[in-house]
Amino acid sequence: MSSPLEILQRVFGYEAFRGEQQAIIETLMAGGDALVLMPTGGGKSLCYQIPALLRPGTAIVVSPLIALMQDQVDALRELGVSAAYLNSSQDWQEAREVERRLLDGQLDLLYVAPERLLTDRCMDLLARSRIALFAIDEAHCVSQWGHDFRPEYLGLSALHERWPDVPRIALTATATDTTREEIARRLSLENAHHFVSSFDRPNILYRIVEKNEVKRQLLSFIREEHAGDSGIVYCLSRSRVEDTAAFLSQNGVSALPYHAGMDANVRAQHQARFLREEGLVMVATIAFGMGVNKPDVRFVAHVDLPKSVEGYYQETGRAGRDGDPATAWMAYGLQDVVQQRRMIDESLGDDAFKRRSGRQLDAMLGLCETVDCRRQQLLAYFGQAIAPCGNCDTCLEPPESWDGTVAAQKVLSAIFRLWRERGQRYGAGHIIDILRGKATPRVREQGHDTLSVFGVGADLSEHAWRGVLRQLLAKGLVTVDFEGHGTLMLTETSRSVLKGEVTLMLRRETREPGRSVSRRAPSPDIDLDADQRERFEALRAWRAEVAREHGVPAYVIFHDATLREVARREPRTLDELSEIHGVGVRKLEAYGESLLECVGAA
Repeated sequence: MSSPLEILQRVFGYEAFRGEQQAIIETLMAGGDALVLMPTGGGKSLCYQIPALLRPGTAIVVSPLIALMQDQVDALRELGVSAAYLNSSQDWQEAREVERRLLDGQLDLLYVAPERLLTDRCMDLLARSRIALFAIDEAHCVSQWGHDFRPEYLGLSALHERWPDVPRIALTATATDTTREEIARRLSLENAHHFVSSFDRPNILYRIVEKNEVKRQLLSFIREEHAGDSGIVYCLSRSRVEDTAAFLSQNGVSALPYHAGMDANVRAQHQARFLREEGLVMVATIAFGMGVNKPDVRFVAHVDLPKSVEGYYQETGRAGRDGDPATAWMAYGLQDVVQQRRMIDESLGDDAFKRRSGRQLDAMLGLCETVDCRRQQLLAYFGQAIAPCGNCDTCLEPPESWDGTVAAQKVLSAIFRLWRERGQRYGAGHIIDILRGKATPRVREQGHDTLSVFGVGADLSEHAWRGVLRQLLAKGLVTVDFEGHGTLMLTETSRSVLKGEVTLMLRRETREPGRSVSRRAPSPDIDLDADQRERFEALRAWRAEVAREHGVPAYVIFHDATLREVARREPRTLDELSEIHGVGVRKLEAYGESLLECVGAA
């Protein structure tokens, strides 16, 4: 019987385990259960794939997205692993053949969607099979307070009830302590070993800019920092997805839309193209991305404010899975705060749900408005403390904070006087016009040019005032009356600011929106000389041709990092090639000679 390390080296082509991978594998090998929190790209799948190859029987992997099972299975087959999936995309003959192979003990791993797994037919099938372990991927889907709840996950506790002696591993990239406890409770993993890795993804550069003509800001970001790169753009609504994808395409960026309202076949085609083609940008709602294994996504952009830090972290984690530099970029503005507050206020959830959603939004707003290291604040949400990272916008271009108490008092006074003296409420734009002394037709018509607060804020630009109001909304010092068509009103906490009982430090808007300094993530190829870079591009072309022949994404053949090391070391023999990270026995046999020919010809 091989050891886990031998399997890691021979099958997967990696020299050594990372972090707690070995401890997790040993736990499963001994028959124990494990709850694993490991960031995207941290090597979660190896934690159950290696025990699947060593324990007798078939590992059953619960995966929430049918569309991604094919690629996961293709990648394993390229490594010589016997893997298959059962889902609704198969006809009955294909499904029957997979069932036969399972019953005959011919499969190392079988991927199944949770709703399929819990059918009587599938449970009876498993009862007649030898099961090595159960792996529950994307386990945060079981949390009703999480960012991606899937009700079908609630039934997975039945696995422990029916197969109490089969080890289980639940895996996720994002979970607070509260969510982790809920996962353990709902999946009957209270006695499982918990493995919590560092949440830090130091290769990702985090940047948040103030929103102003967001489509053009996004286009500039892609052109200036990630031209020709694969990326994901997240939007809040389906209409925004369609509009943004069309805008990018019209301006020379290859972009595809993806949302739940599209025809299922078109959606699947777009996902397949994104996984298989290089340089495509997917514009999507959060319906896209879970389990995406594409390692070379160089950026994730948000053009709307995410609902929670957990959701934001999960989505940004889809960038740079290969460990090379990547960017998480977000545009955020006053209207985002209003819109998210409205969504919570108008949701059908009970008061507890609305309070929880409000706290999640407050944490997200705190991340956006911080003057400290963003990565520090982001990881603190998950209970991890780090030193300032040096790879986020607030570290690279430290923002100024300023005493905004008087400015806040002016805003609050304007809102208060309009209500007390006139019984009126107005939105942000009108309030700012009054403060800046702009006698617009509406201001004159309402007689607001006679108010004592008219013109008291002429010293700040409209841009600066919008920043003040955004931060007051984020801090809960101003709220929105949604029954009054989105007008502004004071809160209980406004009084202490109006009375001068607190000093209010705000983040200074240092430049007009859209004019922030771009900082392109350093190219992974920066350490290659001219000859090595030429060799690397030749290897990428070779890989693309092989991938087309096999009908799989290019990264399934070899990752960029592996090709980059080949280009640098220029191996001449199979023995030399076998020493390179990511080249296992199966790939050496399948592609070694062809790859060496490419190296020799480059």
